[in-house]
Amino acid sequence: MQGWVSILIMTALGAGFALISVLLSSLLGPRKPSPEKAAPYECGMPPVGDARERQSVKFYLVAMIFLLFDIEIAFLYPWAMALRDLQWAGYVQVILFMVLLLAGYVYVWRKGVLDWGNEKPGLGTRDEGFAQTNGTRS
Repeated sequence: MQGWVSILIMTALGAGFALISVLLSSLLGPRKPSPEKAAPYECGMPPVGDARERQSVKFYLVAMIFLLFDIEIAFLYPWAMALRDLQWAGYVQVILFMVLLLAGYVYVWRKGVLDWGNEKPGLGTRDEGFAQTNGTRS
């Protein structure tokens, strides 16, 4: 029972802090709404156009590559903790792991997934539905 009391106290403190924060912001916050204040915040840029416009495939590729490499790096922490027990065999395995990870990175780099400088219309950019000659939809 002693372990549950500390968990209940922490839960009550967290819920109390959230409730007090919401109440104080509603009591002390400004009360002059305007259309500009009610508009969604877009990183300092004025919201223009439809939110459902087509995005470049490169956004999704970079996100997937980031997740892949981020998760792979998470495997290095348990290895670092068990390094003394693994000895040379574990060291060689992790070196091989890092070489494969580096080969994947070089492959992605050579394929141009990380190159954002020379995008051309029709290669997965947002302008792929526009004709190159006069800017009209094809």
